[in-house]
Amino acid sequence: MKYVLRSLVFLFSISAALAQNFDMKLMQDLKPRNIGPGGMSGRVTAIDAVHSNPDVMYVGTASGGLWKSTSGGIKWEPIFDKELTASIGAVAIQQSNPSVIWVGTGEGNPRNSLNGGYGVYRSLDGGKSWKSMGLEKTRHIHRIKIDPTDPNTIYVGAIGSPWGEHAERGVYKTTDGGETWENILFVNNKTGVADMVMDPSNPNKLIVAMWEHKRDPWFFNSGGKGSGMYMTHDGGKNWKQITEEDGLPKGNLGRIGIAIAPGKPDIVYALVEAKKNALYKSEDGGFKWKMINNKADIGNRPFYYSEIYVDPQNENRIYSVFTVINVSEDGGKNFTELMPAYRANNGVHPDHHAWWIHPENGQFMMDGNDGGMNITRDGGKSWRFVGNIPVAQFYHINVDNEFPYNVYGGMQDNGSWRGPAYVWRDQGIRNSYWQEISFGDGFDVVPDLDNSQFGYTMSQQGSVSRYDHITGNNYTVRPTPPDAETKLRFNWNSAIGQDPFDNSTAYFGSQFVHKTTDKGLTWKIISPDLTTNDPEKQKQSESGGLSMDATGAENHTTILVIEPSPVEKNMLWVGTDDGKVHFTQNAGTTWIEVTQNIKGLPAGSWIPQIKASSKNKGEALLIANDYRRFNYTPYAYRTKNYGKTWERIVDATDVQSYALSIVEDLENPNLLFLGTDDGLYISFDGAANWQKWTEGFPTVSTKDLVIHPREHDLVIGTFGRAAWVLDDIRPLRALAADKSILEKDAKLFTPPTAYQAAYQQPTGSRFGADAMYNAENKKEGAMITYFLKEGKKKSSEKKEGEETTDDEGDTSDDGVKENENVSDTSIDKKLTGVQKMDSIQFDFYDGDRLVRTLKYKTPEKAGFHRIYWGMDEKGPDRASRTIQKNKKESGGMDVKPGAYAIKMSFGNVTDEARIMVKSDPRLPENTAAINEVYTTGKSIEKMSQTAADAVKQLVESKTVAEKYSKDLKVLDEKKYKDKIKASKDMVKQVDSVIALYLGTVDKRQGITRNPEITVMQRIGMARRYTNSRKTGITKTEQDLIQYAEAELKSALEKTNAFFSDKWKVYRGTIEKLNVSPFKETESFSFD
Repeated sequence: MKYVLRSLVFLFSISAALAQNFDMKLMQDLKPRNIGPGGMSGRVTAIDAVHSNPDVMYVGTASGGLWKSTSGGIKWEPIFDKELTASIGAVAIQQSNPSVIWVGTGEGNPRNSLNGGYGVYRSLDGGKSWKSMGLEKTRHIHRIKIDPTDPNTIYVGAIGSPWGEHAERGVYKTTDGGETWENILFVNNKTGVADMVMDPSNPNKLIVAMWEHKRDPWFFNSGGKGSGMYMTHDGGKNWKQITEEDGLPKGNLGRIGIAIAPGKPDIVYALVEAKKNALYKSEDGGFKWKMINNKADIGNRPFYYSEIYVDPQNENRIYSVFTVINVSEDGGKNFTELMPAYRANNGVHPDHHAWWIHPENGQFMMDGNDGGMNITRDGGKSWRFVGNIPVAQFYHINVDNEFPYNVYGGMQDNGSWRGPAYVWRDQGIRNSYWQEISFGDGFDVVPDLDNSQFGYTMSQQGSVSRYDHITGNNYTVRPTPPDAETKLRFNWNSAIGQDPFDNSTAYFGSQFVHKTTDKGLTWKIISPDLTTNDPEKQKQSESGGLSMDATGAENHTTILVIEPSPVEKNMLWVGTDDGKVHFTQNAGTTWIEVTQNIKGLPAGSWIPQIKASSKNKGEALLIANDYRRFNYTPYAYRTKNYGKTWERIVDATDVQSYALSIVEDLENPNLLFLGTDDGLYISFDGAANWQKWTEGFPTVSTKDLVIHPREHDLVIGTFGRAAWVLDDIRPLRALAADKSILEKDAKLFTPPTAYQAAYQQPTGSRFGADAMYNAENKKEGAMITYFLKEGKKKSSEKKEGEETTDDEGDTSDDGVKENENVSDTSIDKKLTGVQKMDSIQFDFYDGDRLVRTLKYKTPEKAGFHRIYWGMDEKGPDRASRTIQKNKKESGGMDVKPGAYAIKMSFGNVTDEARIMVKSDPRLPENTAAINEVYTTGKSIEKMSQTAADAVKQLVESKTVAEKYSKDLKVLDEKKYKDKIKASKDMVKQVDSVIALYLGTVDKRQGITRNPEITVMQRIGMARRYTNSRKTGITKTEQDLIQYAEAELKSALEKTNAFFSDKWKVYRGTIEKLNVSPFKETESFSFD
């Protein structure tokens, strides 16, 4: 009994330690892979470059962090991955010291899908490290200006959150490099900075556009008494408001964009949202204004754009940045479109938000839009799209069951896409492997379970279609009203659910649940209105404020999620955007509301996800958030009794931001993954504790999570950093089941099924260089995961007198030595590398037969590690002209499909696992052919080994002769003249025999070729043909094998004759000198 109690206490202590102190650095080799795409990028919100060296560029994105290039936009790296937010609203370089970078977080484009931030950050080393400099409660910062004469003076324009009314808005100023801040311009709790410009000739002069606006989940209003233009000439001590008396329009104003002409700063332009939107111009530095253009060509949708820029050398060339880019050459009186978008082979993505012009070269510009970034160096005549910044904004993620399987999802403003989780091709996952399968703003994608060539895609306001990704024969299947009087309400991001019991049945959400049994051709309503049906939240036709913007983005009182239970037929969960939760157990005949049972959740919260249990009836996970009403608290719940009670499993003490997605492991309910606005979290104890995943995964809004049912990968859809895959979560599942794994010296985990796949070259081009995006591919081979409690101690930590190994080997991808041959025994009985824990060994068995041994240097770091076995057996030695000192085991024939045992040895620890090897699933499997090829290949390997043994003996003999030639010359060159000559002649004779196997050594410069056919060439040709055959051995291979056997037998006869004749005579002559190093030789044969 005492033993049991001690064991329970021990296990509890391990569990508590895991929950509270688990070090994510242990996951260093289990990092998720970013799979792209980069070709369909995401919203770019801010751009700056070093004026003296514009090849150094910084690009801020709406929700994908900050990116840097030092190559003029060829190569890019993310440099803001570890901070509290990935949303960038402004970036500014201190041009007098370009190592100093200021970043304002929280984008300034207040659409319904914007992401918030946490203040202002500063880097002193070009983005290698960052320090938070305060202003966290501003939430959204749209502009930063640095005083060029005093870098400690910085102005921050905080637009503030559109979701709430708060005081942390307006213009902030620091004069001590960000240590303290003063709010120098504030209007009211709904008004923030829409634009802020600094006079290049006078840094104390700023012109600021203040904008009153408010966004609700169901409505947007731009404009109000708080909006206006302000100007200061003394660094913000005093401000002058520019009004209708100064030439601006009467009445309430909305968003204003401002631009000062760098070459003539007395000329200022302003795009003004008012009762009649117009472009205004001042020629006296901003004191007096005149309307110069109120036509449609000045721009549209001011709440989303309102950006204007002036050429630094030509004050009459101005750029209006909105849905398209329009340029004026006459000071704004007329505009023309600068570059095409749709219906053009050289189109540039529309919806522009960031614009940068080199201050000394107006031909060099950079554009940031909803689809990424573009660069021109000829004034906009031609553009280069930057296709290697993967910041796509996925709303949803899904998978199919193909080989390799594909990942599906819809992106903000960028359609619905399909791309591979990995490829059986060389190099990485290229942009060309991704395919847009449907247009519009992309949301959920549901591949057909019968045939993934087809499926459902969604775009805004319930525009659901059936897609055909091969032919493009898409057609709409959006549900229609049941009668002429009923008006359906669809969310911008509507709900769809595939029935797990009937592939022809699916469900779609308006305010009702719609059901199809013919894959979308017809629908019927199976529920009442499941929302609050609040008429005050259904006035989207009036949304926008001064400029109407009734796009449907604010549609409300709608269904957001429909989740069929995979274990209970006809059972559905439904969640809405106004906080309602219902379920049915009879396919919609009756519905039960359980909203009132969710304690602690504010009424009217957003319900983006419900995940029905794959194991138990009545059990589900629920995600809710309320940030659209300025409440950033995370909410996640679990019910086990059909919603009668709900347990809250996530709150503000667990994570840093609001919750967005969740998934429970398919096998172990203790393992869960949670997506929040700041990243990915994991729980090993059924949601009792949460740990942020920090290894290889950035801070980013994590919108959706799916576990692949066959490969047990975690597939992650992010809103800002595209799609990710965490390969094989079985080790995490094992850890959730047995916390004591972390106390073991070593542990081997059950590997995933390994496929002997054929690989291709990449498409499009063989070499991609640096500008072509290559997302990280899964490594080739059988993935094997193991855990080490401790890494290898560094030499400085070794005990005095402790021996070190001098074994060498190839270095693998993780920096450890691969396939190390460490002697198991030595004359003085020293410990082996495995016994000393300097090495870790993996033995592979086919039944009782050892087929392969791999050794690796022990990794320096503790934790989970991965190796990749090539699914091959031990092969023959390689025939070589030199003696291999640090010899490693060569790889040979591929193993046959089947189950194999793996034995891991480390110190005194051994652990075993089994791995299933399968043929390429894309090809027909022919067992008889596989066996025939294997048997034939092994016979060829036997030939190769015999040849290698013969060559080795020849090389050893040659070495003896060379040594005698040198040694006798040193002893007495005259005395041993004849013996020295005999030794040199013997070296030549040995070379002539070696040439039978390997060819003669050609010392000529350049690419040479020996005309003779050698033994190893014959064997190699037979091996290549044999190993490539999938349908069995043909006469071609039989002939090649026959030729190889004949060539080998002939060479062996000559080898044996040489040793029994010439070598024997030479040996006898030398041995008479009583200084003989000779050892016995053997005769060779091959039968």
